Order: sequence, then structure tokens, then C-alpha cells
Amino acid sequence: MSLRCTFFVLLWIVCGVQGQAQLVWTDPFFPTVDDDITLYFNAAEGNEALKGFTGDVYAHAGLITSTSSSPADWKFVVTPWAVTDAKVLMTRVDTDLYTLQYNIRDYYGVPMGEEVLQLAFVFRNANGSVVGRSADGSDIFTPVYPSTNELQTRLLAPTSDQIVSIGQFINVFAVASRSASLELYDNGNLVASADSNQLRHTLIAGPGVHNIEFVATDGGEESRSTFTYIVPIDLPNQDPPPSELGINYLADTTVLLRLYAPNKSNVFVVGDFNDWILQDRFQMIQSEDRNTFWLRIDGLTPGERYCFQYLVDGELRIADPYSTLVLDPSNDPFISPMVYPDMPPYPIGKTTGICSVIEPGKAEFDWQVDNFERPENGDLVVYELLIRDFLESRSYNDLLDTLDYLERLGVNAIELMPINEFEGNDSWGYNPSYHMALDKYYGTEEDFKTFIDEAHRRGIAVIVDVVYNHAFSQSPLAQLYWDSENFRPAADNPWLNVEARHPFNVGYDFDHSTQATRDFVDRVMKHWLTDYRVDGFRFDLSKGFTQVNSGNNVGQWGNYDGSRVAILKRYADVVWDTSPDAYVILEHFATNSEEKELADYGMMLWGNMTHEYQEGAMGYDSRLSFGYYATRGWNDPHLITYMESHDEERMVYKNLEFGNSAGDYNVRNMQTALLRTELASAFFYTVPGAKMLWEFGEVGYDFSINWCTDGTINNDCRLVPKPVRWDYYDDPDRRRLYDVTRGLIQLKLNYEAFRSTDVDLAINDANQSTGETKSIHINHSTMDVAVLGNFAVTIQSMDPEFQSTGTWYDYFSGDSLEVTDVNAPITLEAGEYRIYTSNRLPEPPGGYLDFVTSTQEILAQQLQWQVAPNPSTGTTLVNYQLKESAQVRVQLFNMLGQPLRTLVQARQAAGPQQLEVNNLAAGTYLLQIDVDGQSATERLIVL
Repeated sequence: MSLRCTFFVLLWIVCGVQGQAQLVWTDPFFPTVDDDITLYFNAAEGNEALKGFTGDVYAHAGLITSTSSSPADWKFVVTPWAVTDAKVLMTRVDTDLYTLQYNIRDYYGVPMGEEVLQLAFVFRNANGSVVGRSADGSDIFTPVYPSTNELQTRLLAPTSDQIVSIGQFINVFAVASRSASLELYDNGNLVASADSNQLRHTLIAGPGVHNIEFVATDGGEESRSTFTYIVPIDLPNQDPPPSELGINYLADTTVLLRLYAPNKSNVFVVGDFNDWILQDRFQMIQSEDRNTFWLRIDGLTPGERYCFQYLVDGELRIADPYSTLVLDPSNDPFISPMVYPDMPPYPIGKTTGICSVIEPGKAEFDWQVDNFERPENGDLVVYELLIRDFLESRSYNDLLDTLDYLERLGVNAIELMPINEFEGNDSWGYNPSYHMALDKYYGTEEDFKTFIDEAHRRGIAVIVDVVYNHAFSQSPLAQLYWDSENFRPAADNPWLNVEARHPFNVGYDFDHSTQATRDFVDRVMKHWLTDYRVDGFRFDLSKGFTQVNSGNNVGQWGNYDGSRVAILKRYADVVWDTSPDAYVILEHFATNSEEKELADYGMMLWGNMTHEYQEGAMGYDSRLSFGYYATRGWNDPHLITYMESHDEERMVYKNLEFGNSAGDYNVRNMQTALLRTELASAFFYTVPGAKMLWEFGEVGYDFSINWCTDGTINNDCRLVPKPVRWDYYDDPDRRRLYDVTRGLIQLKLNYEAFRSTDVDLAINDANQSTGETKSIHINHSTMDVAVLGNFAVTIQSMDPEFQSTGTWYDYFSGDSLEVTDVNAPITLEAGEYRIYTSNRLPEPPGGYLDFVTSTQEILAQQLQWQVAPNPSTGTTLVNYQLKESAQVRVQLFNMLGQPLRTLVQARQAAGPQQLEVNNLAAGTYLLQIDVDGQSATERLIVL
């Protein structure tokens, strides 16, 4: 067919009443892989993103072949994204009509023997910021046919079933792969015929359901293509029986569907139960207020899974916004059957886009734990994780197997980054599309419930990260009321703002002032609390729950907002009415007065102390007291502080890259970097209140949050998968950090003193301006605690300010200290810490021998470092063993840290070494050995 002829065919289709124009087609209409083709793209169709666009338009072009695993698995992509190659530049032939001419095999470089099934496209501007897609946001496909002379038929208009008004014109354009006897039937009645390779006819819509069939015959060959149109029945308005929006199971064979869709004219249900054919008995009834459509469907088979969609106003196919399971043809094929076995089949060839799954008569899950007691708010030790980056298998089944590890660590809550259905598979999950559906990428509903049940059996709560600030364009809440020209929610969208009301928004901003949004969020929260028995929510970007428009003014956004407070209190009430002691955790970061009001109401709030603790760990000035809820003036321990989270850089990475140093002491040394993390942890877990740690932080995860798969560091790589490093647990230095973390968590949870409100945090201004030494003093009727630490990179002396004289016990070493002067200075090596208690406590879970508290003690053990006799009355011998040749310096200091003698400074060979120290006046001295940058110090007493 010629370009001129095809162009006039387009005009005929577009100008006809009802239109039904093609988005993409080819000349010839039945191309084979070896054909020269002209590709046509009509920018006024589909999502209309490029409609009226005046700049250059480029094709992003690939193929679906027999080796493609899914519609998303494009082969032979011509050019990378956003590359302005002339090879993919479209030619404009009319305002919104573009063409591209090429030979399929040559253009894509298809080798002989490769079976091509479809051409795959999206269209874009030069940098890819504006993208033309199908109306539902999916990729665009057009078929490639086998290289045979087999008779084929195809409907170019309409391209799908139609819902029309009575008397409306329906332009039919049907083609055959060669000249044949062509006939068009309406409910079996012949309405048009031709001896040609194409047939055009205009139908005038009559009442009822019409099955339109296009038949081509040539000799003994026959080919058929069909579509259905229906004129909606004028049903009387009627309210549904008592039910909720979404999917309601009335019996093992019956469901009631309800869709909230104000200002829509008609809705039909199509699905497996009617073979995806429009039928008048599946037209939904409109409620009295005309806001809701509903339909009761009977005669279903118990235990059978059915996929379905709503067809709204004859144009839009969507899944139910309240779906608990959906099928996504673009992404589901990439989910391993080992993770999600027996996935329901997608109805290929019968519909497009995401569909909902129902299963009437499904057996109830057999919960084993019905009496789980959630930890008190102030006792929470939360382990935050992203399943994708925590497990190679990325499955709930394997997450279940990690509970031994997490239980041994001592955490009492697990917080999962978003697990509801999100766009794509590889994601952090903050791009939600179906808020009530469990994303299949990590496993089945039964797998997830089994994980929760087992966590509860072990006393571990399960908290889910939820995203009610926004939805993404794949969500039916967006698609139902969508401005395709500007690719954003339409002004009449009941749930979403046209433009976000605050900075840092992603996706499309929910309007929490509308009843539609509140009803939606209420229903979704109740679902997770009751059907899955989750123990609470972490509300992502809760500061965005506002209609006060702060634009891009971050400071204004954080000011007190009474309307936002009211919205959050209302949601908290819904949570507690459903599950009285569930956790409501906010990622808020607003002014303290607003956070205090929310905390006083019973909510918990994230307390980001990453910068402060990481600065201290690196050896720089830091202020830690704001990590204690009482310092903020709060009445209750509703602050969840953290040193790392999914959003923040990793501590050990920062130690290694940016750590401080002095002389031969260097935080950038791996062993020292891990020990500095211990130091920070000692001043983290011992502060009363809830705590959170990020996955693998307990073993010193040192891959940057911005790590790229090629090993470079780039902000654009923040969301890419990170290495899963369970092998860290086998490294002795990292295992030591795990055991120290374990011991600190046990200390926090097992002793009432760490719930005390009589706390003195001298962690801001010890040593006046530098904060090099810090202390925490906890007073309680059961036990007093003194935590002492040197955050400097040099040896420091500090006033311990013990609360009383008497015997104090070092938790990690088991040593005792007789205190006769509570202010007698204590000298600590760089990075050294002590946790003293007034009662002797049981041995830490890893044992005393595993718990040394500074680099110098580890080095002393490795060197077999001995100073004897000590105390001495004259001569003392210093002995050590070098495993290999090293640069060695041994110095003598007075107790003020002033150097007195250098005993050796040289490179020494491997083997035993001995030095003699004599001619010292009576007193106390410090002997320090430095071996290749690592230091150990011993007190020497001369009588």
C-alpha cells in the first residue's frame, strides 16, 4: 500500500465519528522480517504525551522474538535511551503523524533463524523526558508475520471492543494479507462485503450487544477477526448491599465488586468468567449518588482464580484499586517460579495491561500465634531491611530462614521496605501502584504470612513501610482521572493533586483532605493489620500529608501545620481502632513542636542521628544528645533514632573514606573503622529509647549507598541493587562487631536501668569545645551505669564522674574497678570505650574473651605484647613478637601524654623482640608500641 494511500486511510479513520484511530501501524499491514516497511506513529493517540509536540521525535525501537521472556524483554534495541541518532529520528508528515522507513532485518540486525514476533516501541523527545506510550502507559507493539502466503486478517479500527451510544457511528477498517472474498457480519447478519484486500464500513450502533466478525475466504482458506460493541443499558440507580469498595467475597461462589468513579458514565466488568467478552449482564449498576458502580457476580468455582478488569466509559481498562493480587504482563515473567510458584496465567491475547485476581472460596491461612505481645515503644530495636538487597533469592521463604540470625542478634522488630505492588520488580518500593496488593517479586501471600507468624513466635514484631504520600502513574487511582496531555492527574481526580503541595515529592501527591483519599487509606491500612497481622506502619514522607502549599520552600514545609497534625491523628486513630497497640511511625522531620504533639498523641517518629554519630565515629566533633527523646522535651520514649537507614550513607564506608587520623592512628584502616563503629554503638544503644539499625550494619557493611555495579560511586546509582554480603559474618573483625552489637542490644532490653528517665548525657560538651570524650550516666534503683568513651584520634584523659564510690564492673571485659575518687581521671586510648555498671552482670552473649574494646588490645594480643615486671622497682623488659617485618616505634610517655623517650624507631624483622626500660623515677608511665600504624599502650608503674 502506498504512503499516500495509507495517509488517506488514516484521515478517514481519524475524521470519522468515534475515531478509534490507530496509535502505530505499518505499511505493509502484514510485514515479515524481510520486508521494507513504513512505520506510522499517531501522537494524538495512546497517552498523548507527544500530542502537539513541536520538537524532534525519536523512536526507541526493539523486537519481541521467540527468545524474549516477556513483553519487557526487548531484543535488538537499535540505540540506547536518549541518544539522538538519526537512525531513530521520525519524519513528521502532519501535526501529530510521524513516519520511519526501514528494512526490518537490516535495521535491527536480526540474524537468520531468529523468529521475530513483534516490533516494540515507545517514542520520545531528544532527552527522553517526554515519552509517547499506549494509553495505559505500557509499551507499544505491532505484529510481524511469518514469511508464508497464509491468509491473515486484521482489524485496524476498532482495535478493541467498544462501548458506544445508540446511533453512534463506528468506523470499521479491516484488512487481509491478500485479495480475498471479504465479509463483515453484525450478530451473524451480513452488513458489508468486498473482493479486495481491505474493507471499510461504517456501522450505526444499535441497542444491545453486537458481535462483529470480519471473515476473509480465498479458495479453501479462511481467516477471521472479531470485536464486540455494546450500547449500555439505561439501568436504574440503586445502592449496593452493605459492602466495602473493591472486592467483596459474599460466598464461595459469589463476589461483589464496587468501584468509586464519580462522573463516569458506565463501567463493564470483563474477565476470565466471561471470556473477556463484553456482555450486558456484566454492566455495573450505578449507586443513587452516582459515585459508585457495583456488580454481583455469581456462579464462580470455589478455589479457582479469575483475572478481571473494569472497562470504564468504553476506553480505559483498569484493575481494581483495592486488589490484593494483580497480574502484570510486563514484569511478572521475570519473577522466578522458585519465588512465586503456580502464578495465575495472564490472559494473553484477550486484554492488555494489569488485571486483578480474585479467588472465591480460598482457604483461610492457619495462623499459629494468636497471642503475640508487641514490645513496648521505648524497647523497640528495629532491623530495617530491603529484601532485594538482603537475600540473593529475594524471597519470603529465605527471609524466614534468617530469623535465627536476627533473633540471636536480639532485635525485636523487623521493618520491611515497601512490599505492596510497585512498578517494575527491581525497586526500593517507593513507586507504589496497588497499595493493597502484595508484590509478587518476593513471594506469595502464604509465604509472607508464614514469615510473620514465625517472627511472632520468636517475639519479633513485623512493621511494614507504607507509601501513602503518593502513587505512580500505573495506579488506577491515577489512570481513572488522568490528564494525558500533561501526563499528570486531571483536575477532577478525587485522590491526587494535579501538582504536589510540597518539596521532595515523587510520583503523584495524595490529597489527604478528601474523603475519597481517607476512605482509600483507611481500607488499605485495615487490610494489612487484619489480613496479614502486621504490627504497624512506618509512614514514608508523612510530612507530605498536607494541602498547605509550600512549593519548593523546604523551610516552610517543616513549619508547624495544624491541618497535617489533624490528618495524621485521624489515621493513627484508625490504626489503633483496628489494632490497639500497633505502631504508627512517621518519617516526619518537621519542627520539634509538631513532632512533640504527634509523639505525645502516641505516634513514634524517626530520629535521624546519622550525621552526628558518623562524625563521631570518623573522629570529628559531634553532638549526640538530640538522639534522646527527653532532650527534645518529649514526654514519652517515642523517638526511633538510627545511625544508618536505607536513606543514609553507611558508617564504615564513611570511616574508610573520610576518617580522621593522628600520627599512626588512622580511622581509614579497616580494623580501626570497625572498632570506631563499636564506639558509636556503645553510645547509641545505651541511650534509653527505641533504636533502629540498617541491614548488615551489625557486621560493618562498607559499600556506599551510591555504589554502582561497576564499582564506582555515583548518586545516580543510589537505587541500584547492592551486594548481599552474608560472608561478612565469617570475618573475625566483623563478627566481633556483630557480637558487640548483640551484647549492647541484650544490655538495653534485659535491664530496667536502660528504661530510666534519670539520664545525664555529657556527650555534647565534654572537653568543652571538641567533644572528644563523652559519657552517659544512667541512674536507676536497680543499677547505675556509666558509659565512657574517647572519640578523639589521640589518647585522652577524662573525668569519669562516677555516681558513687565502690566497685564498678566493665560489662564487656568483666573487669572490676575500685573507685575511691569518683573524679579520678581515666585514660582512654583513641576509640576506646567502657561500659561500667554498679552491679556485676552476666557474661555478654559472645563471652568476655571476645570483647576487647580498642585497637591497642587487639594489637597487644597479636604481638604477644608483655611488659614485666610491672610494677617494677628498677628494670622492666618489653617483649613482643612480630609475625612479619614491620615499621616499629616504642615510646615512653608520662600520664599527661608527653613523650619522654623513644626506645626504638626502625623497621624490624619478623620474630621475637625485647627492649629494656630502666632509670625511671617512681611514678606511673605509659608505654606505647606502634606497628605499621596500629598502636597498643600499657601502663608501667615504678615503685
